[in-house]
Amino acid sequence: MSCVRRVAVIAAPPASMFNLAIPQMLFAKVEIDGGPGYETVICTPDPGPVATSGGLDLHVPLGLDAVDRADTVILAGSGRYDAPDPRVVDVVRRAAADGKRIASICTGAFVLAAAGLLDGRSATTYWAYSDLLAERHPTIDLQGDVLFVQDGPLLTSSGYAAGIDLCLHIIRTDHGAAVANTVARLALVAPVRPGGQTQFTLTPLPAERGVSFAATRAWAMEHLDEPLTLTDLARHAGVSVRTVSRRFHAETGVSPLQWLLHQRVERAKELLETTSLPMDQVARASGLGTADSLRQHLLRRTGLTPSAYRASFSRLGATASVASASS
Repeated sequence: MSCVRRVAVIAAPPASMFNLAIPQMLFAKVEIDGGPGYETVICTPDPGPVATSGGLDLHVPLGLDAVDRADTVILAGSGRYDAPDPRVVDVVRRAAADGKRIASICTGAFVLAAAGLLDGRSATTYWAYSDLLAERHPTIDLQGDVLFVQDGPLLTSSGYAAGIDLCLHIIRTDHGAAVANTVARLALVAPVRPGGQTQFTLTPLPAERGVSFAATRAWAMEHLDEPLTLTDLARHAGVSVRTVSRRFHAETGVSPLQWLLHQRVERAKELLETTSLPMDQVARASGLGTADSLRQHLLRRTGLTPSAYRASFSRLGATASVASASS
């Protein structure tokens, strides 16, 4: 019987409907042992109609006492970033004192800063408001060039779609890469590149910006265990090597070989979590070649050896067999 994790999303008017929808959509797609992985609710300082930045009213029946029952609290962006509601600031401060995990999307970081939770910590926010956040709270180690940041139990993301990356990271932290990647596929969004430790500052892959090479990317995903080259990708796409390099980067934000390496590491994570394959077989099946290569790439991206990663995230429990001599 799985333990359902409870998430409270705080909507402070004027709230962003997009920011509110992200946690609801992604967490609802998590299924663990045949049941829901999360119970997600939206709450607000004054239950009832809540004004949104789009000009519509959203009916929110729950008050801030919903935070008391949550394991994770998410601050959705609000148009009143310059003057956070004192009641929201207070409830977030108390949630932090209770040891809850707290995250913000977009300008929600201003609430965390007003509560004093980001002093001396790494954080980010939507780039358009980064200078203002730094000016008002100079003790924050502001990371302006990343999509999201985790510093201990506090997570902050940039604006809009970066909230998707943030929520996928939370899912990966709670349930592993295989579950997070499944949710990403169900939601038709690109998987993120999360780290294996809470202190990591994370820079996920950019969101994909085109679909003309989608078929080639799908084909490559089915052949990750093969020694794919730029020539192979170009041949499948029916274009020149130069064209595949240029257009692949335009659509994914990275080079074809960087994209392949990322997908191979993600495949290796899934195999470590969901199988008891020896490390050399995991390396071959994911296209990383050897157990030494697997170890090198996993250490670089997560700070964990393959055996340590499996011990932390395996879904097989005590039945998982780890070939420690290979890792």
